Amino acid sequence: MDDVRRKRLAMRAMRRGIKEMDLILSDFAGRRLATMDSAGLDEFEALLDENDHDVLGWITGQIAVPPEFAPLIVDIRQGAQGLTRSV
Repeated sequence: MDDVRRKRLAMRAMRRGIKEMDLILSDFAGRRLATMDSAGLDEFEALLDENDHDVLGWITGQIAVPPEFAPLIVDIRQGAQGLTRSV
């Protein structure tokens, strides 16, 4: 069941509507989805339900991150170096 869910979440991460989000979230999904437990998958799925402009602002630091997404955004930011800013 989780394998099907991981594939669905990976597809959602790749097709966001904003190219930057496609790149950042599909990169994160490729690095982390395979090792996420059910709670991690729940959190990532909730993030994917959020508005792309808000999520991009959280990742780039232009908008304050809601506390419920703070650890996940930190993890995404670490892998997004070079995608959102120079290394």
